[in-house]
Amino acid sequence: MIDELKPYPKYKDSGVDWLSEVPAHWEVRRIRNVVEMRVSNVDKHSKDGEQPVRLCNYVDVYKHERILVDMPFMRATASADEIERFRLMENDVLITKDSEAWDDIGVPALVEATAPDLISGYHLALLRPRSKFIEGSYLLRALQSHPVSYQFHVEAKGVTRYGLSHHSIESALLPLPPLAEQTAIVRFLDYVDRRVRRVIRARQRLVELLEEYKQALIHQAVTGRIDVRTGEPYPEYKDSGVEWLGEVPAHWEVRTLGHMASSFRTGPFGSVLHQSEYINGGTPIVNPTHMRNGRIVADETCSVPPAVAERLASYAIEANDVVFARRGELGRCALVREREAGWICGTGSLRVRINYHDLEPEYLIEFLQIDPVGEYLSLYSVGSTMNNLNTGVLKGLSVLCPPIDEQHKIMETVARQGESLGEAADSARREIALLEEFRTRLIADVVTGKLDVREVAARLPAEETPEDLDPTSVEAEA
Repeated sequence: MIDELKPYPKYKDSGVDWLSEVPAHWEVRRIRNVVEMRVSNVDKHSKDGEQPVRLCNYVDVYKHERILVDMPFMRATASADEIERFRLMENDVLITKDSEAWDDIGVPALVEATAPDLISGYHLALLRPRSKFIEGSYLLRALQSHPVSYQFHVEAKGVTRYGLSHHSIESALLPLPPLAEQTAIVRFLDYVDRRVRRVIRARQRLVELLEEYKQALIHQAVTGRIDVRTGEPYPEYKDSGVEWLGEVPAHWEVRTLGHMASSFRTGPFGSVLHQSEYINGGTPIVNPTHMRNGRIVADETCSVPPAVAERLASYAIEANDVVFARRGELGRCALVREREAGWICGTGSLRVRINYHDLEPEYLIEFLQIDPVGEYLSLYSVGSTMNNLNTGVLKGLSVLCPPIDEQHKIMETVARQGESLGEAADSARREIALLEEFRTRLIADVVTGKLDVREVAARLPAEETPEDLDPTSVEAEA
């Protein structure tokens, strides 16, 4: 079907550099000429004497391409005048007007149904199409195309937060085909989009299943549910004496982390390491956000100069240390490798120095990342300040210790099978990226008139499946 698409038979100069030529029968108009724009000032607060409303906010628009009346909107209040001015109507298009990132400006969503109490919230611009010029569904697709949305990106003003003025929105240019052709374009793009998104959902689900299988493999291996040498359970088990571990292979040991470590050291507090001392390209500071999948992923902007690193030498980490997150996702941890020796354990982190000779560091880090460990640390750290990881609880954490040769075999098996699963997941992710790139390019080519979809759209089937007709199915499953 895509192969059948060809350019229009005749073009003209659009008079706009970024748009170049457009089909000869198309127009180019500013948004203010084809829509009525309203910028809401209704915030999330409830006030006495006002009427209760449901507020469609920035996140509702940013995360959903279609706005439906049964979505879980925020509850607030508004005056009768605000309800009259900012009530959402079918065929309206909302765009994000303010954001912390310039490329999140101008994200559109189409209102597919109306309700008396559903109104536009703050940080959004409501675009109400003038019916004799433009359809809301076409306006959605036009605003999704990079050539059109780029106008908003370059007009966004700000430093830490970006915003669009009324003039910037109203002055943006739109390629404008006749109404009948807008309908054909929307029909074609919706048809293709549903199918592309369905494939994307399937690939995303495949990635999730592969990751779940990998985690299950690691859990079974490091807890002794399966002997990786045979692929079967061990011949004999014993009670570990630890409720959340249950039975373990009879010849495995259970030791506490405190007995296998020479020191536990929390990172420096704010009074010791000031935010103003951070630089680019110095000695990296290891914070919880830098711990991913058992590895340290440094951020060069989160580092300190030599003089500060020397002052913080007592917080330095060494190869085979384990650093833990003390806040948030308790149980998040990472193994320190040779190249990371000398870096600094940061605020919100906790350094554990392992000295147990019969313990493979790679095995330990895999064991520490299984869900029951995180659940144990979270459960028993509740009640400490800000839910910080309690050092005493960490010292008492039970660790399963197979013989060292079995640890090596476990890691060899996990690495081999993990690599295979990882390659399959990466392949699926690459396919997702290509599909998203195809979708983006197709929308841009169609709404700017590079491809003529009229004949193909006319041949599309009139009936759709329930899944095709449900615009929320993408968000629900993605």
